[in-house]
Amino acid sequence: MERGRPKKAQITLSEQEHADLQVLAHSRSLPHSVVRRAQMILMSAEGYSNTAIAEHFSLTLPSVGHWRKRYLSQGIAGLYDVARPGRPRSYDDDSIATLLNKVLKNQPKRATHWSTRLASEETGISKSTVQRYLHLFGVKPHRSKSCKLSTDPFFVEKVRDIVGLYLNPPDKALVLCVDEKSQIQAIERSQPAMPVGMGEVEGIAHDYFRHGTTTLFAALDVASGEVIGQCKARHRHQEFLSFLRHVDNSVPASLDVHLVIDNYATHKHPKVRAWLAQRPRYHVHYTPTYSSWLNQVERWFGLLTQRALKRNSFKTVTELTRKIDSFVEQYNAHSRPFVWTATADSILQKIERLCKVICGTPH
Repeated sequence: MERGRPKKAQITLSEQEHADLQVLAHSRSLPHSVVRRAQMILMSAEGYSNTAIAEHFSLTLPSVGHWRKRYLSQGIAGLYDVARPGRPRSYDDDSIATLLNKVLKNQPKRATHWSTRLASEETGISKSTVQRYLHLFGVKPHRSKSCKLSTDPFFVEKVRDIVGLYLNPPDKALVLCVDEKSQIQAIERSQPAMPVGMGEVEGIAHDYFRHGTTTLFAALDVASGEVIGQCKARHRHQEFLSFLRHVDNSVPASLDVHLVIDNYATHKHPKVRAWLAQRPRYHVHYTPTYSSWLNQVERWFGLLTQRALKRNSFKTVTELTRKIDSFVEQYNAHSRPFVWTATADSILQKIERLCKVICGTPH
């Protein structure tokens, strides 16, 4: 009778088993633990000892032996973790589907939108469970955003024209997105801000004093991301013409200039049209109505508001103007162009899907 520790069982693989393990061992989508176990079995089949395998993967000997035994008894299925015991689900798939359908397709009788408490009362599912599943599926009935579809009869043509400028700009030409941010208020907070602390956010007084307004005219160079900006007291066609002259003096005279602007009356004033007509190198591309999102300078206005205006306090319009000019200068020192990736076809397809949902014809 042999004494001592029993010899380990030898792992012998068929061609199919070896191929299946190779697939697992080189997978980039499976859990790392499963991939590593498949690699362990392949090494064992090649004759490596448990000690060598443990050292290679920085594991313990019992761990290597455990997975060898699992593979010998269950095959590849043994390399996966066994489902852990736990309390069964309180609500089945049908209950969750009913919850989601009610929140997405119906309106509550007592409110304009669903809350977790209203949905809980209506479906009989606990409030915490409603909240968890709404978060899991990305359903946010408590939030809304501004949205308006364009009624421009030439919407398709204008989208293709402007997106074509972004994705394939013409040679020897500048593409400038031009607009104005009007009525920027010089707001002075009634009290100094409470500083940020450990576990404390910055506190800003809710009331303020108004000290006048200014209007920022800006032209964003699509290729470089640089911004040409000027602050003016008003936003009439006279100020817009003055800004166009400033742009004309700022860009090389040898280049054509393509202007992407919206349909604001100031931009279509007869004197503005006459000024542009006298300069053949200028080409105007009007965005469709209610489509400011097509103008890249609007994204830059958002950065200006977020980084320089929203949480600041200004005692005079002059101080506000200096802050805006300083932000433009610092931004241009490290400017990078916005990366436009949406094609005209993808935009039109998305709007088509949205129109079908609004009209109740998803197909």
